[in-house]
Amino acid sequence: MFGAVVVGIGTAGWVRIRDILTPLPGSTAETLTIKGFISRRSLEAQHGVSQISVEEAVSREDIHVAFICTENMSHEDNIRTFLQAGKHVCVEYPMTMNYKAAVELWDLAQEKGVILHEEHIELLSADYKTLKREVEGKQLQEGTLHFTGGALKPGFGFLAFSGIARLTWLVDLFGDLSVTTATMEEHSNGNYIKMTAKLVTADNRPLTWIEERGPGLPRAKNINFVFHSSTMTQIPPAPKEPVGLFMQDLMLFSGKLAGQVSPDKVQREKWRILHCLELAERIQQLCQG
Repeated sequence: MFGAVVVGIGTAGWVRIRDILTPLPGSTAETLTIKGFISRRSLEAQHGVSQISVEEAVSREDIHVAFICTENMSHEDNIRTFLQAGKHVCVEYPMTMNYKAAVELWDLAQEKGVILHEEHIELLSADYKTLKREVEGKQLQEGTLHFTGGALKPGFGFLAFSGIARLTWLVDLFGDLSVTTATMEEHSNGNYIKMTAKLVTADNRPLTWIEERGPGLPRAKNINFVFHSSTMTQIPPAPKEPVGLFMQDLMLFSGKLAGQVSPDKVQREKWRILHCLELAERIQQLCQG
């Protein structure tokens, strides 16, 4: 069994505690047991789970795993703390706000002989899986992915990082990408912000990624993918799957802990995550330069 601590008690943190307490029967998630949670606030015990300090969590021998569910800006420090203590880490995306730090953390995990896993539930959704099947084998000519959503709260970081789930879709669908240009539009009140990044695939096909945030904007993903023989303008509808996204991710992470995920798959994941962080950093540099 792997004793776990959850760091950060927002929506994601409570979902992690719930899923560890009620794992999918017969899955590797049953190998996890919750030992406590960490929060900046002083909170009562929840579902029999008590609040503990960071110092206690890193020193306890019955805690092997940390789930990092804090605001984006503090992910890096929390990951480093638990890796240094020899604990496995599962972190919500993005793991860091720059590429170099992510490389250092992965090197540290390797040095300590522990698993570092970045959650990407956007790749586990039924609609994305259907989209990927539809795209597979088709030759892209050009494409656009435009995301809209409400204003961001403080602590989420630059748009290319807070919205890295959309960039992850593009890399997972179309492979190695390069950034050509990136611009930022921001209203003086700071609540509305729009980022436009121009990318190209390895065979020089253009992709545009737009991330738009502001009060009252609906949460939506709009696509326009032009292929050699067809065009996709909608994400295909897909029936909801019986297993929740965070539970699917928990099973993937616990499968890694159990040694049931192939080294090739782990390596491909690592490449994708680092490539996306490198692209996000380049987009930020272009927008701010």
